[in-house]
Parts: sequence; structure tokens; C-alpha cells
Amino acid sequence: MSKPKAPFEGHFDLHVPFIDTISLACESWGEGRARTRLPLRREITNSRGEAQGGSIMTALDFAMSAAARSAYADPVGAATIDMNTSFLAPALSDLVIDAACIKAGRALAFCEAEARDAKGHLVARGTATFKMIHRKEP
Repeated sequence: MSKPKAPFEGHFDLHVPFIDTISLACESWGEGRARTRLPLRREITNSRGEAQGGSIMTALDFAMSAAARSAYADPVGAATIDMNTSFLAPALSDLVIDAACIKAGRALAFCEAEARDAKGHLVARGTATFKMIHRKEP
């Protein structure tokens, strides 16, 4: 995997404002894998003080898309066409999300990810299918 980077420094030359809003940081990516970190902040919690499910799903989706994109030699885009998430425990601390691309085809990529809390407990698990958008030469 690549070295840890500042949030989105050089991340596929993209800026995603919503990712900044939830303070999701991409720590590393490469060779079909990615790791992100979602800090637990008041702005992303539910009424019980736990990370709200939608913010966890966003973190899983982003990590899986980064893993998918890093599985290709040429620059590609990734559009989520299907995603499933299972919530297994409340998120009461920062989360680390590890994602992997388990199959990278010409048109589709299949990925999986796990979100773990500061103690290493599994909080959520996701799978997703991405339509890969191959950039055309000008």
C-alpha cells in the first residue's frame, strides 16, 4: 500500500466536499486495498452519541471505491451501483475502515469492507459493486 497521506492529498486528483464535511481521511490505498479513518465527532452522531449509520455507510462506500480504483493500472472512475451494509455494534469511537477489491473486471468491480472501533471490534461490514468508468483519451 502507499504511504499515509494528508486527507485526500493526491487522492485520484479528486476533491469530494462531503467527505471533508464528515472528516473522513484516506490513510492508504493501492493494489486493490484502501484504509480510511472516520473520527467520531458530534456532527456525525445520532441521539445516543453513536456514529450515525449514514456516516458509517459513506465511509464504507468511499473506502471500497478507493480500493476498486486502485486495482486498475489506468485512471478510472467508480460509480456505486449496489451496496449492502450490516451494522453489528454501536460505534462509540473513531472507526478504521479496511476495504478490498475482490474482483476487478473491465466494467464492474466487487468490493468488501469492515469498520472497526478503537478496540478493534467489528462495528459494520459492507459489500458493494461499482461500475468502472474508463477515461477516454482526448
